[in-house]
Amino acid sequence: MLNKTMKMTLAAVSLLAAATMLAQPAGAQDKKFKIYLSLSYSGNAWQSETANIVKALAATPPYKDMVDLKEVISGTDPQAQISAYESMVDDGADGIISFPISSTALNRTIKRGCDQGVLFFMYDATVTEKCAYNVSYLTTGFGENTAQALVNILGGKGNIFLSRGVPGNSVDKHHTDGAMSVFNKYPGIKVVAEYYSFWDDRTTQQETAKALAAHPDVNGIWSQAGEYGAIQALLDRGDRLVPVTGENSNGFRLALSNPAMQAKGLKGVSSGSPPATSGYAFKLMMEVLTKKRDLKPMNIEYPLPWVLAENIKVCEGDRFENGCNAFPESKVPSSFVTEVLDPVMLPELSMKSAIDGTAVDGATIQPLPKEVKEAANAPGINCEKCDAPTDAYKPYKIEPIVAN
Repeated sequence: MLNKTMKMTLAAVSLLAAATMLAQPAGAQDKKFKIYLSLSYSGNAWQSETANIVKALAATPPYKDMVDLKEVISGTDPQAQISAYESMVDDGADGIISFPISSTALNRTIKRGCDQGVLFFMYDATVTEKCAYNVSYLTTGFGENTAQALVNILGGKGNIFLSRGVPGNSVDKHHTDGAMSVFNKYPGIKVVAEYYSFWDDRTTQQETAKALAAHPDVNGIWSQAGEYGAIQALLDRGDRLVPVTGENSNGFRLALSNPAMQAKGLKGVSSGSPPATSGYAFKLMMEVLTKKRDLKPMNIEYPLPWVLAENIKVCEGDRFENGCNAFPESKVPSSFVTEVLDPVMLPELSMKSAIDGTAVDGATIQPLPKEVKEAANAPGINCEKCDAPTDAYKPYKIEPIVAN
């Protein structure tokens, strides 16, 4: 039994604790999750949209009362992002959602953060540190499928350009490896120019113009993000367009479906990286943090968009509804990346959310589908000591033509 002195001491402690809580602002006793949004670089529409998606979701009930979100942009130097991660871990981050600049350089810092209880979720780009979650469409085959589409359009022969992304990034490497695994099967396909465009329309336009000056007889362009810039470079040169395969910019989709552009020679397919991966990763992270999901797979696959010219449909409103997948040019700039809206994964968002990071009035966070698709192994991309599937880099979206 407690003696009289101990009882009085406990009573005093209880009164002090109660007084302290009453003195705090309402809700101050409820700890918010400290989440960092870490971008390796910014400057193109895709990166801005991925960040805005996360910001809009963090501002949507009930997350707006649960999350303290801070954004950090490190640039393209891996050491800068390593330093940023270290600061976030030391600041007591609960979670870090990030587009990593390197698949391997960040691993040691990530492991240190994991050991201190920090949850790491990578979106689109990946890392090989096994304690981090990778949410990406990388293993769905953008490179090989778009390469095969271009080969089929050209009949297996022609001079082509490769417009790549950011040097050293896992996304660029995986895309290019997949594309070359197809192009190398066709002796009639000649890569006459290869350049880094940093997934940016303006840079792509500039670099494509340089390539055109040296190789005016080009027959096709395989492009990562920034593909609309390649079309602009072709138009600057004259009226003759060539087949272009690219990603999901609104300008590219409108061009592909434009009869006047088609008459000049434009053909292609819109595929590539959906900015929605950032929102999917953020919602998965929050479901793990709030104990609503026990997430077993560490590598999670997001579906690959695949839109042919004949399937492009312009939306009447600000959402993907009734099968639409592009917006009028009066609503968004040509660089706007259309695949930000996912009626299943991200029904809370609208076009405006992706543009300015604001929550939709009246929206609330909706639960994700229970099932997640585990991504295949990609050695050096999302795992280290692992074996790739035997059918890695096998196109599946279209039937390959026979190699000559």
